[in-house]
Amino acid sequence: MEDIRSRQVIIAGAGVAGLTAALAFAERGYAVRLFEQASRLEATGAGIQLSPNATRILRKLGVLERLLPAALRPEAVVLKDAGTLRELARVPLGQAAEARWQAPYLVAHRADLQAALLAQVAERPGIELVMGARVNSIAVNASDVAVTAEADGRVIEASGRLLVGADGVWSSVRAQLAGFGKSRFLGELAWRATVAAESAAGEAFTAIGAADCVTTFLHPGFHMVAYPVSNGRAFNLAAFTKGERIAEGWSGHADPAVLDGATRGTAPCLARLVALAGPWTAFPIHTVVQQRWTSPQGIALIGDAAHAMTPFAAQGAAMAIEDAVMLADVIADFPADPARSLHIWENLRRPRVAKAARRGAVNRLAWHAAGPVAVARNLFLAMRSPDKLAADLDWLYGWEPQKINRR
Repeated sequence: MEDIRSRQVIIAGAGVAGLTAALAFAERGYAVRLFEQASRLEATGAGIQLSPNATRILRKLGVLERLLPAALRPEAVVLKDAGTLRELARVPLGQAAEARWQAPYLVAHRADLQAALLAQVAERPGIELVMGARVNSIAVNASDVAVTAEADGRVIEASGRLLVGADGVWSSVRAQLAGFGKSRFLGELAWRATVAAESAAGEAFTAIGAADCVTTFLHPGFHMVAYPVSNGRAFNLAAFTKGERIAEGWSGHADPAVLDGATRGTAPCLARLVALAGPWTAFPIHTVVQQRWTSPQGIALIGDAAHAMTPFAAQGAAMAIEDAVMLADVIADFPADPARSLHIWENLRRPRVAKAARRGAVNRLAWHAAGPVAVARNLFLAMRSPDKLAADLDWLYGWEPQKINRR
């Protein structure tokens, strides 16, 4: 009989990456022990965009149906000049996106996605979720990976064929592994606020942006993305500026004068929206760029733990979801050779993640353009029809998990 440890996967972190990985491995017949260091799960960052490459996977895992009642299908991504509020470009979404990419483009509150994932995990046999448990030691043995976690003063030991570090940009699993790199602060801050649609700030947004779209306001000093969440009862606002290092974590504090100063030169009604939407919460933008995501002894990092990227392509969660399902598929397809399966998975994922990161870098450059560069950007966007702008995203949104050649 096969040793139960060869069919057990240990996952550290119960965020989007870890919960998706738990479902994906359970779908392939693996027992999963999922350790989360928080005593209760709290949604961070407020809103989230889920492009078709992510929702396609969530549908296959049974999560999308749970999420849809709380999510919205925006009609378009609209780019506007923050100074004049002139529309620069429009990428059609809604029914057009679903017809083109065979899956919906959704916006939702992160708490709603987390709740849908947790509900599916709770009903899936073979997944054990342990809250308040931090993985504090890792030992690689000849035939398995053993971890020790501490929860409420008690020590929990677990071993399995694979340890998945899905514990985010400040990964404690990554910190315990030699040669796996660290996160790096980029000198930029993300400012987030959620405003009720019927509030003064909500009304200020609907006066300058479409309530049923993802609207991005472009300006040399900052850019802001806004879209509806919670079935349209609220709007998620995310602004991005240069900034000094603040405490690492998802509840940082920074001087609001930084954001106020960045909005100078914008349309008065946009500056008013920024003022009304406060208080804003600031988050330091960190990336993770490292030489390795896996260890042949049976350890893999996924999502932000492996390759945290800037949010400028709205692909952080989607890349984590892709990572998770591809890892489960490859491990299941090569059960007798864990080292080979991890090598294959990393080689498959690296080029795509790198391309998504480059798309984010291009977006950031374009959205903060000034002077002649901004003029050239506006001319380029004016020459691209909505259909061509959508076609530029086929490689990203049309992705499906690859079939693995067993040879």
